[in-house]
Amino acid sequence: MAVSRPLLLAAVLAATAYVLPAQGGAGIEVTMNQAKILKLTRAADTIVVGNPLIADASVQDASTIVLTGKGFGVTNLVVLDREGSPIIDEQVTVVRENASTVRIYRRSQVQTMSCAPYCESSYKSDAEKQSEAEMNAGQ
Repeated sequence: MAVSRPLLLAAVLAATAYVLPAQGGAGIEVTMNQAKILKLTRAADTIVVGNPLIADASVQDASTIVLTGKGFGVTNLVVLDREGSPIIDEQVTVVRENASTVRIYRRSQVQTMSCAPYCESSYKSDAEKQSEAEMNAGQ
């Protein structure tokens, strides 16, 4: 099946529009308790995470970083090459997974259920426990 040139060009432009905003300063979004793989354009020498309680970065190899969401909030990630030039300097936002979770509110108590496919009480990290304690303290 032959693909027409205008259709191919439209597909390439659509893919570019999808990829470029993340590199253009929109930041990196990571889901709590999940990892995201970042491929670098050149080898990294130094990696700095602003607040390691929110996100953690581990080096897979010189051009691959695994970013893990540890706590809710916003921090930043800076990756430098050997010359000290930035490869990545982005804001990192750690968010909740909302697609397969349900929160049950009983007065001041919040229970999070993981529903994939059956609803069960989900594991809570220390950050989630602290977040819920702070929400409950305000009531």
